[in-house]
Amino acid sequence: MLQILSTKQLTTRFIHTGARILNKKEMAVRQASLGGVDVDLETKTNVEKLKRGIAEFYDESSGIWEDIWGDHMHHGFYDPNSTISLSDHRAAQVRMIEEALKFASVPEDPMKKPKSIVDVGCGIGGSSQYLARKYGTECTGITLSPVQAERARALAAAQGLENKVSFEVADALNQPFPDGKFDLVWSMESGEHMPEKAKFVNELARVAAPGARIIIVTWCHRNLSSSEQSLNPDENKLLDKICDAYYLPTWCSTDDYVKLLQSLSLQDIKAADWSEYVAPFWPAVIRSALTWKGITSLILSGWKTIKGAMVMPLMMKGYKKGLIKFAIITCRKPE
Repeated sequence: MLQILSTKQLTTRFIHTGARILNKKEMAVRQASLGGVDVDLETKTNVEKLKRGIAEFYDESSGIWEDIWGDHMHHGFYDPNSTISLSDHRAAQVRMIEEALKFASVPEDPMKKPKSIVDVGCGIGGSSQYLARKYGTECTGITLSPVQAERARALAAAQGLENKVSFEVADALNQPFPDGKFDLVWSMESGEHMPEKAKFVNELARVAAPGARIIIVTWCHRNLSSSEQSLNPDENKLLDKICDAYYLPTWCSTDDYVKLLQSLSLQDIKAADWSEYVAPFWPAVIRSALTWKGITSLILSGWKTIKGAMVMPLMMKGYKKGLIKFAIITCRKPE
């Protein structure tokens, strides 16, 4: 039987099951970034400020993204070294969904396919609608952005899916669902926004039904070697600039996620670095921002969106340096 731990238990277990035992000072830092509950009022205030910033960023920027890129607010999956058009980029975003489902071994058999799905960090509902249509089942999406939730409902209604998909403004770290509700727990590029990774993973496991697949596709920093205690100062400086623009908390590695899943006794844990398969994405986003339509839309959208556009070259730099990794981590909750 899967044991859902308190955030403090989960974080402490994760820290002590790493490659080495951290000292007291290191543990305090690790707990703050990975979700320890022993945090002061200032830290809690900063978390709430981060959540407001995320909501406002997507309230402001989702319209311009949809206008240029459509309703899938995530990377595309490409063949390495491919050169493609904008329409191909949209097809690559759909391919990303399919590749993630395949990697997680989500059943295609009508008798075993998911019957209920949650899309954690749903954007304007692209994945939710696609999954509901693919499996003929119900999907619930959650987002911090009221603008995104409203737009997602409108898009679903326009496609005749209002009875299959629903959207709520809700916190992924405190989801408004009972235990064991969903057969597929889906998080496409939302984990990077979570200030408490242990609490995030714990919530994904909590709402998953016995036997459910959990899929996390997210931005990570590179895995640390056994001789490293942290990234180097230049790497942290680059990530800090990206965090400031995109309202991201402290980054973690793919290994960090795997250890968190292991601490919950989840099964069939798999992880992969898909960075080479998303390589054409950021250059394409930058090119779209530099068109007349992109420039005028940026100016009209507001300062938060402009700041996001200004650091896009840093995302490319991070990928090229091997610092930023596009990771997929999947697992299954025990029956």
